[in-house]
Amino acid sequence: MSLLTPNPGLIFWMLVVFLLVVFILAKFAWKPIINGLKERENEIQGALDLAEKTRAEMAQLKADNQKMIAEANAVRDSILKDAKEAADRTIAASKEKAALEGQRMLDAARETIRNEQQLAVKQIRNEVATLSIDIAEKVLNRELKDKAAQQSLVAELANTASLN
Repeated sequence: MSLLTPNPGLIFWMLVVFLLVVFILAKFAWKPIINGLKERENEIQGALDLAEKTRAEMAQLKADNQKMIAEANAVRDSILKDAKEAADRTIAASKEKAALEGQRMLDAARETIRNEQQLAVKQIRNEVATLSIDIAEKVLNRELKDKAAQQSLVAELANTASLN
């Protein structure tokens, strides 16, 4: 049973060795261990701070990128709108120019037709007058061969002349 009963000499030496180990550890090991732990804690805290700062910067960059994308989209939309308006204006101007040119051509064609028509009517009148004179001359030549027919024609013409 000697193992279960404490021996005062053994307790004394165990206490002396324990205090010696504590003193040696306190003198030489604890300060470097504590300094190492504090250093490690500072490094971990620095890494956490850096990670937080990096996360904040990434969030800011993402926001800036979204803003730049929105601005680029707005500029693109503006350019497309301006291009569409320019195309619409060009198309409208071309249509208007074509309509004016077409109207001018129609007016010129109408004027040409009117001039041609007047010329044709004038030529027809001249031909009708010439034909009428020729017919009248032939009729008169036949009618005037006879003396009695001449006198009856003169009397008829005189009667119609006084009626007019």
